Amino acid sequence: MLCWLCLQVAAGTAIGVRPVRGALQGVRGVVSVPLYQAKAEFFRMLGHPVRIRVLELLQDGPMPVRDLLARIEVEPSGLSQQLAVLRRSGIVTSTREGSTVVYELAGGDVADLMKAARRILTEMLTGRNEMLAELREGEAAA
Repeated sequence: MLCWLCLQVAAGTAIGVRPVRGALQGVRGVVSVPLYQAKAEFFRMLGHPVRIRVLELLQDGPMPVRDLLARIEVEPSGLSQQLAVLRRSGIVTSTREGSTVVYELAGGDVADLMKAARRILTEMLTGRNEMLAELREGEAAA
């Protein structure tokens, strides 16, 4: 099953994306976008701090927009814009409960991705701290 963002990439309707030549020439509706390009567009879609924060918050379960706004330091229009990007990509879904709009992750894989990113960053920073300590030890010995 192709994600909505992959289809947008193929059609060239994803934000800031040029159409892919021949992308919609697949047989029986199959879109022929190279996997590496679809991945690049996926990570580009994630490439905004507000979007990442929204995804982190939604790992704990569905959340109304008013609660997201209270937890993220951004103007309401800015949050709305970033939520729209996430919703169009298919990574989050929204439901209306009366006058309240509630967002949730479309699948558990997104939460796994956020956890993996945290582990990778932790490893990277740990390695840098170890290197910094070695450099400082070398300066003290000199």
